[in-house]
Amino acid sequence: MFGIGMPELIIILVIILIIFGAGKLPEIGAGLGKGIKNFKKATTEVDQEKAEKIEDDKNKS
Repeated sequence: MFGIGMPELIIILVIILIIFGAGKLPEIGAGLGKGIKNFKKATTEVDQEKAEKIEDDKNKS
């Protein structure tokens, strides 16, 4: 995937757990999930706008 294997991911997760604590991890995960959802929604909207503009240009010609 990114060249990061399982041992590296475990080390990263342990460091995050030490820094933020177990109580903050659900909040961080929820925020990250919302951010990804909003990003996907924005890219989908841009694609739809491009498709509509192309269709409008074809109809005008």
